[in-house]
Amino acid sequence: MRFLIIIPAHNEENNLPFTLDSLQRQSCKDFKVVVVNDGSTDGTSDVIKKYTETDTRFETINLQKSSHQPGSKVVAAFRNGLQTQNLNEFDIICKFDSDVILETNYLQSVANAFVENPDYGLVGGLLYIEKNGGWVYEGNSNKHHVRGPMKAYRRECFLQMGGLRETLGWDNIDAILLQNLGWKEVVLSDLHVKLIKVKGADYTIKPADYYGRYFYFLGLNRFLTYVASAKEAMKIKSLSFLFQIIISYEKCKSQNLELKISKNEQKIINQQRWNQFKKKWFKI
Repeated sequence: MRFLIIIPAHNEENNLPFTLDSLQRQSCKDFKVVVVNDGSTDGTSDVIKKYTETDTRFETINLQKSSHQPGSKVVAAFRNGLQTQNLNEFDIICKFDSDVILETNYLQSVANAFVENPDYGLVGGLLYIEKNGGWVYEGNSNKHHVRGPMKAYRRECFLQMGGLRETLGWDNIDAILLQNLGWKEVVLSDLHVKLIKVKGADYTIKPADYYGRYFYFLGLNRFLTYVASAKEAMKIKSLSFLFQIIISYEKCKSQNLELKISKNEQKIINQQRWNQFKKKWFKI
């Protein structure tokens, strides 16, 4: 199976070499990499040049600097890279971050999983971060969810779900939509991906405003948002954090900010979250 790997990169001169080196060391050699230089002002373009000039599997495009918008910026860069390629030439479409290190058998293991399981639509490994001199499981999500830094989609699945949504929450929206279409999201727990940019426990801590906007752009209704907000507040045992999340969500709602998902997709997402809620709390 042939891979198309899109890597958005902004000011990653220190981290990007580790990612690209790990790709060159892959036991599976049948891939093309497009590094999207998203308005970098450091030496990222020089790093990319070292690979594109010596390895024909590596290509690049350069974008103008864009404002930082969590979620939407990285997907916009990914889409720009995607548009430069003929997707019919590939079997697996990947969105990788520019600060990860892959094990040498990573691509081959992902390819094998797709070949052996026709219903697999999204596959990835487990994310690890550096802490106290060692590598530990990131733990920012459950072990059945493929994290944003290492998404690998079967082409047919990717096209059927309409690609990635240019919004905050895109890396949960994709999983919900593809599962609704009958595809499976699968984490290969024996595959470890090292995230080299972030160190320590602070990686999992996000401000209340982020969660409020996240729940809004995910398309959650008010009830499910309040439940999810309470869950986040309970993690840090802060009632004020709960109210801050709700205020952020209601602010987005009052401004009627545009969602990047359709009404039907919003319905699907809310139904999936409601089913999860019933299963956890009412054992239904």
